[in-house]
Amino acid sequence: MKIDPATEPACADCSAVFRKQGVTSCWSADPAAAPPRPGRCPTAHHGDLVEGALAQFRPGGPDEQLARAAAEVEGLCYESRPGGAVHARWTRVEDTVALAKRMGWKRIGIATCIGLLEESARLAEILEAQGLEPMSVCCKVGSVDKAELGLDDAFKVRPGTFEPLCNPVAQARILNRLATDMNVIVGLCVGHDMLFTRHADAPTTTLVAKDRVTGHNPVAALYGTQFYYRRLAKQPMRSPRDPPEEG
Repeated sequence: MKIDPATEPACADCSAVFRKQGVTSCWSADPAAAPPRPGRCPTAHHGDLVEGALAQFRPGGPDEQLARAAAEVEGLCYESRPGGAVHARWTRVEDTVALAKRMGWKRIGIATCIGLLEESARLAEILEAQGLEPMSVCCKVGSVDKAELGLDDAFKVRPGTFEPLCNPVAQARILNRLATDMNVIVGLCVGHDMLFTRHADAPTTTLVAKDRVTGHNPVAALYGTQFYYRRLAKQPMRSPRDPPEEG
């Protein structure tokens, strides 16, 4: 399928407009006075898909309840301050609890990384205190050596030792069998989170996105692209086990 590059969205480019004007084409207190749409605005090139998606949210649509509950939680997590300012008052943990309650969900699956068992225990404690029913499954469930994947021993964290593989498909299937209403990802690796989401029956949200370097705060690398992580935007990233570059 040939795609016209002019139709490929680049909403990130609107950051410059927002920094300068405090609004964008799609969000302005007065839509009539909003900045013009940028050349690669998806609303301009894919308006049919935008309009078609609204049918999912409107009364009778398959996503009506979740879309409305999510929008309600988004509004509730702010409070107005004098002078028209707004203040965020809920953490993502609170957002997660609020959404579950508004949806009437009780059985909450926790797909946890083994490195965040303590955090998952604290989450389970909070969920229980809020009248929900948490059930957690660790990524290393089954304790099967990574060699079963045909993985070269050099790619183990500790070569030459037994090292269990992550099994997000098993995590998902176990929680499917337990008929969870909602799943929460706590620190699954990049890729493992994709597999879990692909195989999970219940709607899934991410509470913790794994980032071993920044204390699970991936956006830190984006904040640091002008200094500490400038290399990410200036040169190709290479692994110690990448083959040597030609030439």
